[in-house]
Amino acid sequence: MLSEIRNKLRQYGSKKQAALLQRFFKTGPDEYGAGDIFLGLKVPQIREIAGQYANLSLKEIVNLLKSPIHEERLLALLILVLQYSKADESGKKKIYELYLKHTVYINNWDLVDLTASHIVGFFLMNKSKKPLYELAKSKMLWERRIAIIATHYFIRNFKFDITLKIAAQLIADREDLIHKAVGWMLREVGKKDEKTLDKFLRKHYNTMPRTMLRYAIEKLPESRRKAYLYGKVITKNNSKNS
Repeated sequence: MLSEIRNKLRQYGSKKQAALLQRFFKTGPDEYGAGDIFLGLKVPQIREIAGQYANLSLKEIVNLLKSPIHEERLLALLILVLQYSKADESGKKKIYELYLKHTVYINNWDLVDLTASHIVGFFLMNKSKKPLYELAKSKMLWERRIAIIATHYFIRNFKFDITLKIAAQLIADREDLIHKAVGWMLREVGKKDEKTLDKFLRKHYNTMPRTMLRYAIEKLPESRRKAYLYGKVITKNNSKNS
């Protein structure tokens, strides 16, 4: 079965697209995706193949997930998402645990962004959020990204407190990919509830990394965006414009 899947991926692949993806996902020396290998498939193509092999065994999925080929890892994760959506509670728990056991292979932003909320966020929706706080403290960049992106599931269900707590925990993070992820989730909060976003920003905007702030305020009215960017928002600790 795995050889069949790998052959199909290569049939869809494109050397030209692979070269573009190698650059886009920063696979050069000392870059965040260093050494990653691409076949040159687009996400819709991988989703199509995932649907064709949605009943793949967990053992075979793990085999794919451990591949040095980016698209094989993404395929494995997208199949896990499909299986998770149809599993009973026991099956969901098994997939959730498998996902977190193999985070070393979930090692690029698209792998995280397309899956973390659908598995980790979904599973923890009505459970203790301690695993997310632990992930947010991880030395591994991708585990910290999983922590914040997983909360997108909560945001979609109008629960914002965990996103805000983890965002505050990650404000001092040094990685640009974390700044972007946190800013994105804050922006999603603001799309559901601007007052909640505004309250968080008034407390933190002066200490947030610039990229994080720009992402967070992207959907706000222009006058408010400029106020945050230029430090002209009045806070409790600042009775007049700075």
